[in-house]
Amino acid sequence: MTDQFSSKLLEEAVHQISSLPGVGKKSALRLVLHLLNRSEEDVERFANSFIRLKKEVKFCRCCHNISDSDICEICSDKSRNPKIICVVQDLKDVMSIEATQQFRGLYHVLGGVISPIDGIGPNDLTIESLVQRVHNEPIDEVVLALSTTMEGDTTAYYIYRRLENLGINITTLARGVATGDELHYADEVTLGRSIVERRPYSTGANF
Repeated sequence: MTDQFSSKLLEEAVHQISSLPGVGKKSALRLVLHLLNRSEEDVERFANSFIRLKKEVKFCRCCHNISDSDICEICSDKSRNPKIICVVQDLKDVMSIEATQQFRGLYHVLGGVISPIDGIGPNDLTIESLVQRVHNEPIDEVVLALSTTMEGDTTAYYIYRRLENLGINITTLARGVATGDELHYADEVTLGRSIVERRPYSTGANF
């Protein structure tokens, strides 16, 4: 039985909200009705925040993190150690690691992981940019902080092979994060300990 809406405008709003990941039709209807009861100014503010995000958001030209300017706040923070780069999959992982307050280096956001089944190869990620950073900047250590999934391990191995002869330390998180887990699902204490107790990357430990 199809949903019967008394208003095409309501139906379209519910359709748009339910297109978001993890939002079903019932939840979408509840959210739309809630917004409908808010003031016009509140709804305009809500909508404009997403319009501005889409139009004005940038990606840091150093680390590729989401930013309001060409260089993100983390990369421009002089109190951080520029000789250590932590390689992560996406913004969620940056936020998770920052929440632990255990890492004071810089980041490199790949924008995903290698996944042939999804048609994502090394050239679709920012791996080449990472290699150039290591070539051009005084980097001492690269931390491979990727999820312990097959795709994450494959990506870490590929990056290791690209960097192994460049004279830097390549480390990975201690295995406090359970195998098969996405990084941002780990609790702050476990993730923080995994960063502090990071160890040299070993191909034998990952394959």
